[in-house]
Amino acid sequence: MEYSTRYTLGFAAAVCLVCSVFVATSAVGLKDRQDENKLLDRKSKVLSVAGVGSGGEAPLGRDDINSLYEKHVTPKLIDLKSGAYVDAEPAAVATFDQLKAQKDPSTSIEAPKNTAGVKRLPNQAVVYLIDTNADASTDLVVLPVEGKGLWSTLYGFVALQPDLNTIAGLTFYQHGETPGLGGEVDNPRWKALWPGRKVFDDKGVAVIDVIKGVAGPVESAPHKVDGLSGATITARGVGQLVRFWAGDNGFGPYLKMLSAKGV
Repeated sequence: MEYSTRYTLGFAAAVCLVCSVFVATSAVGLKDRQDENKLLDRKSKVLSVAGVGSGGEAPLGRDDINSLYEKHVTPKLIDLKSGAYVDAEPAAVATFDQLKAQKDPSTSIEAPKNTAGVKRLPNQAVVYLIDTNADASTDLVVLPVEGKGLWSTLYGFVALQPDLNTIAGLTFYQHGETPGLGGEVDNPRWKALWPGRKVFDDKGVAVIDVIKGVAGPVESAPHKVDGLSGATITARGVGQLVRFWAGDNGFGPYLKMLSAKGV
């Protein structure tokens, strides 16, 4: 049986319409779950970079992540320019979308020219105070960081010891770098090279850097980290983004305020 061209086109259009409605309905219906999963992944990465709950063999479940986060992590909203804490409801801080704020001209400013490739700066940002022993003390400070690699923008977290200089951990939760090359920023062996390195020199200038080749142990190269073979640009970008966010245009004012008060 032969069908006319008009019938074929009409049938195809109807199928496309039905599929479009189905996809759109599913996207809208699942948005809350998607947002919830995104927030859960962010919590998991904050715990991971702080070394909380990472001793088990099996991945943490949803309830475990939420429980550990509630017990050990206190998110705080800050004014990025002054470094001061912003008075906000806990629920507002928990759901604050820094990337969305960064894209909105009314809640962000243009970033000065920088090697990290950061185009805009949010007026406000969220930092995470980590109490690893659940004894009301701050043992680590986790800062969100981002910057350009080779093919993409890398988004992650860096954890600092109470001296606000020594790195406790570094991790990324989103990027589009090439697997096996720039994607090696996710390799646990490479991330294990970061703890103990120093962000600032004796004058308080952010000098941490990823070099081409082998940097050596922390004792002999406190401000340098081994490069990634075949991924020089991505590796260099990681050093640049950490320096940027530790500097005056990033979390520098906050770190100075925190240092003056005492962690």
